[in-house]
Amino acid sequence: MPLKAVCVLNGEVVKGTVFFDQDSPDSPVKVTGEVTGLQKGLHGFHIHEFGDNTNGCMSAGAHFNPYQKEHGAPADAERHVGDLGNVEASANGVAKVDITDKMISLTGAHNIVGRTLVIHADPDDLGKGGHELSKTTGNAGARSACGVVGIAKI
Repeated sequence: MPLKAVCVLNGEVVKGTVFFDQDSPDSPVKVTGEVTGLQKGLHGFHIHEFGDNTNGCMSAGAHFNPYQKEHGAPADAERHVGDLGNVEASANGVAKVDITDKMISLTGAHNIVGRTLVIHADPDDLGKGGHELSKTTGNAGARSACGVVGIAKI
């Protein structure tokens, strides 16, 4: 039976809805949706450890990283479970999300349901930027919008 989750992103200007679909517990997760209100260009896109937005996006904690690895790109062996790379906004501020990720899951040890999805103001350097924050956050800047990933109605 397929697994489905949804996240409604809310920020001061940035808004969006992102869907997560997984055919089986061992299959990759398809991440689709749309985010509006962004500056043109790349924006870091991560699952953070807590589903707590009581203090806005700041209470979501760090990236979901159960194995204490360094930050990296989605295809890297060395990455946080929550490292989903970047989404790209067009000149009209809209990013169409279309990601397939083999590390996150909607069940089991890598379950992201109940955690927070954050879209950042700046590009994620994928751990390769040489900045002091590259290996922890990808130096992706402020948290533009966030929301808790929840179980979707099928």
